[in-house]
Amino acid sequence: MTLRTSHEKPVYVRLRETIADAILSGKYRDGDPLPSVRALAAEQQANPLTVAKAYQGFQDEGLVTVRRGVGLFVAPGARLRLRDGERRRFVEEEWPAIQERMARLGLNPSELLNRERA
Repeated sequence: MTLRTSHEKPVYVRLRETIADAILSGKYRDGDPLPSVRALAAEQQANPLTVAKAYQGFQDEGLVTVRRGVGLFVAPGARLRLRDGERRRFVEEEWPAIQERMARLGLNPSELLNRERA
């Protein structure tokens, strides 16, 4: 895992995105342990309090569970919930801007799809 290069977002948001990407990609599956706050802080060269804030957000959303004395774990169904949220955000927030840009550039979606197959 590495932090995304976009620096206009706060570090804890970039950490959340990094953790979410790891869950979505299958690096961490439902029930898998996550790196400790200290380990992830060292790996990402981030402040442990910032990592704790990122993990706390996942806990609040029910995507991560804590087992006292053992650690943090990916909650059951977390990957599906993250994927559904990412899909919704893409369709509602990113796709309209992509459609506008395609129209400005005179790009036809079927042409783009056919390019991938070639």
